Amino acid sequence: MHDMNVRMRINGESVTLDVPPNEVLLDTLRTRLGLTGTKDVCRTGDCCACTVLLDGRAVNSCLMFTAEANGSDILTIEGLTQNEKLHPLQEAFVEEDATHCGYCTPGMIMSAYALLQENPNPTRKDVEEALAGNLCRCGTYYSAVNAVLKASQKLKQNLRSSSLAFRKSEQVDSCSLSFQLHHSWRSIPVD
Repeated sequence: MHDMNVRMRINGESVTLDVPPNEVLLDTLRTRLGLTGTKDVCRTGDCCACTVLLDGRAVNSCLMFTAEANGSDILTIEGLTQNEKLHPLQEAFVEEDATHCGYCTPGMIMSAYALLQENPNPTRKDVEEALAGNLCRCGTYYSAVNAVLKASQKLKQNLRSSSLAFRKSEQVDSCSLSFQLHHSWRSIPVD
């Protein structure tokens, strides 16, 4: 069996690897790339602990050959954290005590992230359906659903805040430009 050359973007970074054709994406992420947030539990697609986003959709990385991801954009749980700051979805899982042992948490968060990308305003039923395949032995389902709903609200608030901040900076910039233009005409020599 000859290795296959695979190119993909993982958490925003270009990666090129030579992998055996029968290597699953889960093994590539965990073993070759050290991205151990993606959990190795069932290897049959029954628990969703290995969920990652492939081109924006949630997939079980234990059921997908790495070669099938060639040319794709992959997001893992590690990719949600930006500048060492947790994503609002991760924060909400902690705040709502939806992590317990933590083994199912990355898969649940990635499934929820996919949902919120598609539907930023989900109902409780939407969240329950999105997380239906994720198995949790600690029974954090109620807390996980609450965490996703809370994150949805946080994301809307962040969007409003950043939109407001952008509008304020536009006002400041336009005032600054107006001030500069007003004072620059005075420095133009008059013949």
